[in-house]
Amino acid sequence: MESTNLELLKVYTAKSQADKAISSLKGFLIGIKLDDEINANEISELKNWVTTHKELINRNPFNEFMTIIENTISNKIPLKETIEDLYWLCQKYENDNYFYNPITSDLQILQGICHGILADGIITDKEIYDLQNWLNENEHLNTYYPYDEIRSLIISVLSDNIIDEEERTILMAYFNQFVTIQDSQVRQTIKDKTVDVNISGLCTSEPDVTFEGKTFCITGVLQRGNRENLQRDIIKLGGIPTDTISKKTDYLIVGDNGNPAWAFSCYEERLKKP
Repeated sequence: MESTNLELLKVYTAKSQADKAISSLKGFLIGIKLDDEINANEISELKNWVTTHKELINRNPFNEFMTIIENTISNKIPLKETIEDLYWLCQKYENDNYFYNPITSDLQILQGICHGILADGIITDKEIYDLQNWLNENEHLNTYYPYDEIRSLIISVLSDNIIDEEERTILMAYFNQFVTIQDSQVRQTIKDKTVDVNISGLCTSEPDVTFEGKTFCITGVLQRGNRENLQRDIIKLGGIPTDTISKKTDYLIVGDNGNPAWAFSCYEERLKKP
């Protein structure tokens, strides 16, 4: 009886699974193309994606996706051509996505982009800047997780136009929270790189903040008040204000002047070493 119920559940949720998978795949394809190089680790992750979604292979349009990917893998068709074909299919069928609303679908794409960026265990400068461009082009996702927190981090990382290894590691640790890397070697590489970073998010209008001895990184343009006053208030409360994010940062405060959605919200990132 239990197995019968499970089978019925799969039948009724197959469409939602397919819609989510297509959006995630579209994002994944965008992510692995950002650095203009498709390597063996990214091919491996694409293979694992096929395995993970094998149960959808007989469902249209998934049979087309699977056929293209498996033919590429077995016949060694140039992967760049395959990526273009798969992306075209994603665009073709995304209009048939009636299970999820556009916001949810775009957030699934964003998650897929982060997956594609992490697929080889490396985050390049170009990937970060191109991700920033995508975030800027999709500001309708403001106030939604994880868009708001990812944008906060990217704003902070790029505030000085210099991307150092510590900032790269923080981004990797954050992306890894909601991305499941299937390739065991890449997964271990990411784990080793981020072992000293423990990251969790806060998004609330009345956050429970501890100031004494904590480090606050301030980035963006503040719509209410100015940076100097905020820094003075942090110091009065026992906190330490900084302009750059690092593993020692406890709170990331992001201002975004001109965006009304951010005027009534608090976008903070809590980062700490275990």
